[in-house]
Amino acid sequence: MTKPLMILIAGPYASGTGGDPALMVQNLARLEEAAWPIFRAGHIPMIGEWVALPVLSSAGATGPGDPLAAEVMYPTAERLLQHCDAVLRLPGESRGADQDVAIAEGRGIPVYRRLEEVPGITA
Repeated sequence: MTKPLMILIAGPYASGTGGDPALMVQNLARLEEAAWPIFRAGHIPMIGEWVALPVLSSAGATGPGDPLAAEVMYPTAERLLQHCDAVLRLPGESRGADQDVAIAEGRGIPVYRRLEEVPGITA
């Protein structure tokens, strides 16, 4: 087995929810669906919200709609991408996920558009 890749799973979280927390939970669940196949293939799945949401909470923010979120959500993904080896961009409109892709491409790290493109994952 080659070195495990840390793969940022990027896709809609707040986009298209109108700030509805229940829809954000559904979007996070969609992102998390990719975590097990990535892990099973020998890699480390990462989702920016796994880091950003506890940071927001510890800062006293009321959630992703809090004004403090702008200082935490995108910067968290940007910092994570300094450590990630690849990005899996899931379907759906998302300015943040598009930004993640742009950062990854700027760093020259792979961007996968389908789960089956991730090394070690079979259809």
